[in-house]
Amino acid sequence: MSQRVAIIIGAGPAGLTAAFELLKRTDVKPIVLERSEYMGGIARTVCYKGNRIDIGGHRFFSKSDRVMNWWFQFMPPQTTENGCSKIAYQNSTRSVSFPASCNPEREDLVMLMRPRKSRIYFLRKLFDYPISLTKDTLMKLGTMRTLRIVLSYLYAVVRPIRDEQNLEQFFINRFGRELYSTFFRDYTEKVWGVPCNKISAAWGAQRVKGLSIAKAIAHFVRKSFHRSQGIGQKEVETSLIEQFLYPKLGPGQLWEEVARQIKEMGGEIVTDHLVTRLSHDGSRITAVDARNVITGEVRTIQGDFVFSTMPVKDLLAAMEPPPPGEVRQLGDQLVYRDFLTVGLLCQKLKIREERANAQALIKDNWIYIQEPEVKVGRLQIFNNWSPYMVADPAKVWIGLEYFCFEGDDLWRMGNEDLIRLGTAELSKIDIIDEAQVLDGTVLRMDKTYPAYFGSYDRFSEIRSFVDRFENLFLVGRNGMHKYNNQDHSMLTAMVAVDNIADNRKDKENIWSVNTEQDYHEEK
Repeated sequence: MSQRVAIIIGAGPAGLTAAFELLKRTDVKPIVLERSEYMGGIARTVCYKGNRIDIGGHRFFSKSDRVMNWWFQFMPPQTTENGCSKIAYQNSTRSVSFPASCNPEREDLVMLMRPRKSRIYFLRKLFDYPISLTKDTLMKLGTMRTLRIVLSYLYAVVRPIRDEQNLEQFFINRFGRELYSTFFRDYTEKVWGVPCNKISAAWGAQRVKGLSIAKAIAHFVRKSFHRSQGIGQKEVETSLIEQFLYPKLGPGQLWEEVARQIKEMGGEIVTDHLVTRLSHDGSRITAVDARNVITGEVRTIQGDFVFSTMPVKDLLAAMEPPPPGEVRQLGDQLVYRDFLTVGLLCQKLKIREERANAQALIKDNWIYIQEPEVKVGRLQIFNNWSPYMVADPAKVWIGLEYFCFEGDDLWRMGNEDLIRLGTAELSKIDIIDEAQVLDGTVLRMDKTYPAYFGSYDRFSEIRSFVDRFENLFLVGRNGMHKYNNQDHSMLTAMVAVDNIADNRKDKENIWSVNTEQDYHEEK
């Protein structure tokens, strides 16, 4: 009897997790088809002249023990002097012993334990993120704006909007209209390119579950009396997590190691191949065609199972015979937001801390740019993700994040023009001096964010169609058109492999991953 084969479309977190789990737990051989040369999807790491870029920023934290332990088998946490790492999660703290070689000064395959700090840049000032009504925040906002925020928030508590239909209503109910207008509206509309009242409230439920001003204040009060315990505080809203793990050389380092082990165990990973067709008989996918993007040669692969992490829009367009007209139309109307990173190498930043040690580099992992007069949406400081991401630690390596639609003016702008734009914008809002910029580069990533507008409100009809194919498993962020972080993308792949191992036909448990209301991380 010939060995069973699984065709896996995409070498991102979900695709590589599926391949590894199949090799470890079943007799199924995975063949991974990746359109680029990189491992990790949007969790890849790109190196430019020795300086590494993390596309979007990936904190390695999960409230799933299964995911945490999965990561540790490839990259254990950095150890303390006595050879132990103290990791707090599942409402408890435990010490995990690892070899003394798990020291980033001597070993590359190691997870660093990193402090979390994110702030909002508004009115040329840095505000805590998440926003809480602390003395510092109130002083920076001024008396009149603060009064409007407080009254607006109290009104939202007393008279909440019933039956939330859109993201604007979701934010107003949790923060009040004034705070929403001050800190959430402009940034969110930069990200999505449409007004908040055109975005489904489901996006808020997906990304900021349970977070509100009341909880942020309560967290601030608790923090004043209790020290944070570690990287896995399950009792804390994820947007408030204060420690996380991070691969020494960026997230792509972990996925490159996963890919190496997959190939070592007999799996196949084929890069530079774009999937162009999925042939089917109405109930099963029978073959997958992939075109070599360099040579143009087409390879046809037959398999027993197919895992798809490709955008649902592209999946439906590639199916042969085509889906029913209405399903195909809904697929064509799915919307994605695309992403640009402008990397700038600087001598130093102009922006400084307001208190002690003001000359040191600010500690933020990233900063949300709320200033409406610039297009940049978020700023990463790669030195603070890992000091090993920067070739020269005396320099500051930053990433300016722009949100756009593929093919629009921003997307089509030349690299040198984008570097000039980013430099000018950060100079305009007093974060850098243009003269301090030494070098720059640009990365483009299409279909980074599946949107909760367009035909999303009828996605259940698409799901009903794809679920009828018994050997097709949609997993991951784009594969499910679901704004997952990488841990939940991984879990969808793990559960899909569970189903194959258990011969379970129903896929409800895959779609149910990340529908619980107690966890997700704002980005």
